[in-house]
Amino acid sequence: MIFIKSFLLAAVIALSLSANGAFAKCDTCGDVIDMKTVEVKGEGTGLGAVTGGVLGGVLGHQVGGGRGKDVATVAGALGGAYAGHQVEKNAKAKTQYQVIVKLETGESRTFTYSAATSYKVGDKIKIRENKLTRL
Repeated sequence: MIFIKSFLLAAVIALSLSANGAFAKCDTCGDVIDMKTVEVKGEGTGLGAVTGGVLGGVLGHQVGGGRGKDVATVAGALGGAYAGHQVEKNAKAKTQYQVIVKLETGESRTFTYSAATSYKVGDKIKIRENKLTRL
């Protein structure tokens, strides 16, 4: 009988604490579950292609004579445009660092940074003003 009364008292206390929010989940708390380094390809603006095309055309014009010179000029311009575009894209490529967080609510969120962070898998975090902070 004492066991049953103790069990009922514990249940009432637990329900009371739960109703008061003592056991409520923290919607903005969670754990870091993964870290990723992502290479983001750059985009060309056309400037690299134009510059490469002009330089390639000038270099191609130096080759051959007569009709062959015209073909070399066009081929140089096309090849230079392609090469210039690729060089521009590679120069604008970026590395991003992603921190993946699993919240207590079960939701996963990804936070992206331009520089490496000190967060590690297993870190307890809280999201404040859409930024991660350690608990």
